[in-house]
Amino acid sequence: MADKSADDGCKLYILTPPAIDPVRFADMLSRALAAKPEIVGAVQLRLKDLPDEEFIRAAEILVPICHGFDLPLIINDRPDIAAETGADGVHIGQSDADYDTARALLGPEAIIGVTCHASRDLAIEAGEKGADYVAFGAFFPSASKETQHAADIEIIEAWSMMTTLPCVAIGGITAGNCAPLVAAGADYLAVISAVWSHPDGPEAGVRAFSEALQRP
Repeated sequence: MADKSADDGCKLYILTPPAIDPVRFADMLSRALAAKPEIVGAVQLRLKDLPDEEFIRAAEILVPICHGFDLPLIINDRPDIAAETGADGVHIGQSDADYDTARALLGPEAIIGVTCHASRDLAIEAGEKGADYVAFGAFFPSASKETQHAADIEIIEAWSMMTTLPCVAIGGITAGNCAPLVAAGADYLAVISAVWSHPDGPEAGVRAFSEALQRP
């Protein structure tokens, strides 16, 4: 998830559901990634209210799955677990571990992304510190998380014009509503329900984005 050129296209950033059985989920993830691997850019392990040993076990099971597809596994919120499990980086929110702490723990090669809600100032600050990507949202109502910050597509347009630092769009994104975000210049679309709750299964959920991710 390094700096991207305009020719790289927009890719999926697939987030896990907040609660999983990691052994069963490993097979689901493998099938989802295999459905259309060329349109997936990264996977995030996003688990909430879980004992550390269970979080670590899940990461240790899923890291090899992602690496088998040459994809990074990013840990949500927990740089310590990312460091312990060989994950590729961490995604931090504004109320999580701060960037400097995460970078000191994970080192210069780790991927660190920062939630910036609808604030270009927060994104600029994150970029100046050395973040590998910034995330804006929510763009649509989400079934996975209560929407506390709403973002307009214009922030994606402005960001893509001023910098090559990748940006992730998040919040209620589906194959049916993502086209304006792709056209605006989003580098990644963070998706949860659109994949894992697809009525025809996660493989169909991934494939549904294939045409929509072709930037006009």
